[in-house]
Formats: sequence, C-alpha cells, structure tokens
Amino acid sequence: MPAPAARLAARAPLTHAWTLLTALALVLLTVLAARADDKVFRVGYQKYGTLVLLKGKGLLEKKLAPLGYRVQWAEFPAGPQLLESLNAGAVDFGSTGEAPPIFAQAASPNLVYVAAEPPAPKGEAILVKPDSPIRTVADLRGRTVALNKGSNVHFLLVRALEEAGVPYEEVKTAFLTPADGAAAFARGAVDAWAIWDPYQASGERSTGARTLANGEGLAPNRQFYLSRRDFADQNRKAVDALVEAIAEIDAWAKDNTDAVAAELAPSVGIPAPILSVALRRQSYGVAPLAAAAIADQQRVADTFHKLKLLPKPITVSDAVWKPGS
Repeated sequence: MPAPAARLAARAPLTHAWTLLTALALVLLTVLAARADDKVFRVGYQKYGTLVLLKGKGLLEKKLAPLGYRVQWAEFPAGPQLLESLNAGAVDFGSTGEAPPIFAQAASPNLVYVAAEPPAPKGEAILVKPDSPIRTVADLRGRTVALNKGSNVHFLLVRALEEAGVPYEEVKTAFLTPADGAAAFARGAVDAWAIWDPYQASGERSTGARTLANGEGLAPNRQFYLSRRDFADQNRKAVDALVEAIAEIDAWAKDNTDAVAAELAPSVGIPAPILSVALRRQSYGVAPLAAAAIADQQRVADTFHKLKLLPKPITVSDAVWKPGS
C-alpha cells in the first residue's frame, strides 16, 4: 500500500479540483440569483418604424435601468407574427398597423392597446402603372389587385370600393406579401397594388406608379403600440417609461427626417432618399387611444368580420389599456 504521505499527495489534486468546482458553482448560483432578480422588458420590433429607432438610440435602456429592468429586443418580419408572439407571452410589447391587432384580439382577450400615433392616411395607397387605362377606383371592376390579406390596405381597398359603388366581389384579389406584390406589379401580372410605406414610396420611385387612391377620407392608417394586459398591469411604470421614450423619439424624428432615413436605410434595404419620402407621410405624436381612434378601429374590425376574415365579432374598447389606473 502507498505510504500516508503518498496517499495525501495523490488526494491533493482531487481536493483542489473539488474546491474549484464548489467555488464555480457558488459563482454560478450567485449570477443566476442576480439574473432571477432582474426584471426583463421584451420588445418586439420591425425593420421600419419608431421602435427600431428607439433600439438604435439606446434610450429605453436608460429609462428602464433606474426601475431595475433590462431590455431584450426581438425582430419580426411583420405585425401578425409579432402579435402572435405577444399573445403567446414571448414578448411584452410591440407595434403594428391597424389590422393585426384586430385578429390578435379575436385570438386572445389579454391583448391591450397601450397607445397610438395620429392618422397617416397618405402612407398607404392603391397604385397603378403610369400608362394604365385605370383612372378611377370604379375602373377596378373586373381587375386584379395585389395586397397583403387582412392588412391595413385590405381595409383601404374595401373602403375605396364602397365609396366608388363597386361590390368587393367584383374585384379580383391576389393576396401577396409586399415583396411578391412589388414583383407582380412591376412585371404587369396584376392591374393594381394596394400597399403601405415604405414599400409604397419604393414602388412609386421604381415604376413611376400613379396613386389611384390613398387613405385620405377612407382609412386613417394609424400605428398602434400593444402589450398584454397582465404584463401592462403589473409593470405600469415601465410601460409608461416606454411610451415616454417613444414620445422623445417621435419629437426627434419629426424634425430630422433625413437623419432618420439614413439610420433606417441599411436595415430596411431601401435607399435613404426614398425612405425620406415615406417618413414625410408618417405621423408623429404618440398618445393614449382617443374615442376617434377606438371608433375607427371598431370599423376595421366590423369590416373584416363582414368579409368573414375575422372568426367572431370583437369590441375594440374592451382591449384599451388605461395608463395609471
């Protein structure tokens, strides 16, 4: 058998290893405990809009740090996917246009409207080629219009046809994403394209498209900020701080259109001069939902239900969050 001194020498490395592992475990537990105490605010954003500017400026992190929150950002290709994630609890806050919240509210009573931007009716339009024989919305009868199904421009098309006295069923619809719609419009595979900015501005520049109708007098085209009722109620100060940060970004963006365009161009993939056109049609001034915004949104919901795109009727006012209450 080995001598006692030899046995002690053999055990020394093992003892040292266990000591090291114990120390590492204590450090890991301390870190995990600290992380568990952290409050996380998860924000979903898209490539274009106020929230991506907020992310780039780092303003939200500065506002939430004194409240004990850290921020996690998640990018989404479009509003429907963002709100699906919000309803599932994967993010806590996000921004979309008029239509996605309608479908998200139908799917979950937990969705709430936190705030909205003013209307931007020129930021969406029905476009036709410059040499198109289509001169009025009434001329769309029997024609094919490309659009994103269930989107804000879907509502615009319905309203424009109503005003022109053309039954919705007498127009052919091609449900395409913005990228596919742009390609179909450019090659003449469709007669018209209902689209929103910045793709609207890009289409106008690349094809010389004419505006057959925009949202003026037809559709408000608002941007909404949304959360989950349980999260917003339990994190009121953080949600209020986020809305304050959006207001600060709005104030800067309104007076610095070209700078905003330059900042967004790399992520959006659209040249800054074209983005500047879109940004000048955008509205600024975030605020809680007023009665007019709620009524306009209810009209969108009723329209989609009438078209059988919405599985059940909803009451928009049920989903309006009241800050500070």
